[in-house]
Amino acid sequence: MQQLLPAVLREEPQFARLFAGQSFSVLGDRVAMVATPFAVLSVGGSVTDIGLVGAAGLLPMLLFTLVGGVWADRFPRHRIMLLSDLVRFAAQGAVALLLITGRAEVAHLVVLTAVFGSASAFFMPAATGLLPLVVPVERLREANALRGLVLSSGLVIGPAVAGGLVALAGPGGALALDAASFAVSAAFLLRLRPRPSQDQPAGLSFLGELREGWGHVRSRAWVWSGMAASGVYHVVVLPSIFVLGPVLSEQEWGGAAGWAAVTTAFGVGAVVGDLCAYRLRPARPLVLGAAALAVSSCQALIIGASPSVTVVAVLEAVTGVAVSLFFVLWETSLQIHIPEHALSRVSSYDFLLSSGLMPLGLMVAGPVATTFGLRPTLYAMTAIGVLAAVLLLCVPAVRALPADRAEPVPAPVPA
Repeated sequence: MQQLLPAVLREEPQFARLFAGQSFSVLGDRVAMVATPFAVLSVGGSVTDIGLVGAAGLLPMLLFTLVGGVWADRFPRHRIMLLSDLVRFAAQGAVALLLITGRAEVAHLVVLTAVFGSASAFFMPAATGLLPLVVPVERLREANALRGLVLSSGLVIGPAVAGGLVALAGPGGALALDAASFAVSAAFLLRLRPRPSQDQPAGLSFLGELREGWGHVRSRAWVWSGMAASGVYHVVVLPSIFVLGPVLSEQEWGGAAGWAAVTTAFGVGAVVGDLCAYRLRPARPLVLGAAALAVSSCQALIIGASPSVTVVAVLEAVTGVAVSLFFVLWETSLQIHIPEHALSRVSSYDFLLSSGLMPLGLMVAGPVATTFGLRPTLYAMTAIGVLAAVLLLCVPAVRALPADRAEPVPAPVPA
């Protein structure tokens, strides 16, 4: 039975522990994404309140992500992740208890979701920085592909599990599962023994460490250009999935059922993409990554140009493959070529300049589509996204970046 497992899980016990814990946690998160809006509605909240609860989780992440990056480069990363899991277990457990006992109010959900988001801000940079300490450098791509496989599988499995749980046990029961998943993750992190980092920086102040982290970004053209292209994808292209796609589906594809087919197909494609990333060994990973990002940016065009939900679903599956390829290759490149002591800070800037700015695109997409039309806006989204990916491919440092550590490590540029 053990021989059926990927080699990186069989031969790297520390990674196997991390992978097992995170698999449970990801499933819980996917369940919570579906259950949380129903939790708000179950206590008498409105659509506006759903947005308020979502913002309460996002804002602390924007505020504390850079702080989390500094801390994760200062202190043991697995301990920061453990503390984050325990805080999220307590916060989500309190939400579940309040819902189950009928005492929950919207204000409770807002406050506890803000606590949850604050803890998540510290978890993400630490998780990116931890992987090179539990996996040999030559297996980072495989490890990232497996981690991506869990995230992609959650897109397919999580909503189905959440739907059943909400129907059987209510939103409180579904969120109780999410809370339990953090306890399981914490149990695995308690047993984790990563190797100590061999790359320790000189003592700096908090602001000094932030400046040094930004210097590592500025000193590498492939890093800042990759962050910029990823930012365009998150801010310009992804709102087509989260805002405009559901609107078009409601008008032409039968509403939620049609959109569920599209998102499920994307999730299946993302799983395939992670499996491909596990097998592929490109000599110039970001060349393939930039090409994959260009394909990923076609999502908006596909949604706007295809009259049939079946055609959209098939093509969205293709973009799912590309999205997974890009993010696995991008994360692996950062972990290989950024010095260990600065990796969490660089990843925190990456998150802030890409995913952190996505709410701006979500807010703007609707008014722009109202002004210029739904389909012209979708076509423009893809045009901008593909242009950003092509410009990324034009950067010499992107085309030259090797798959290994042959790149000389430049000193960070002072901020």
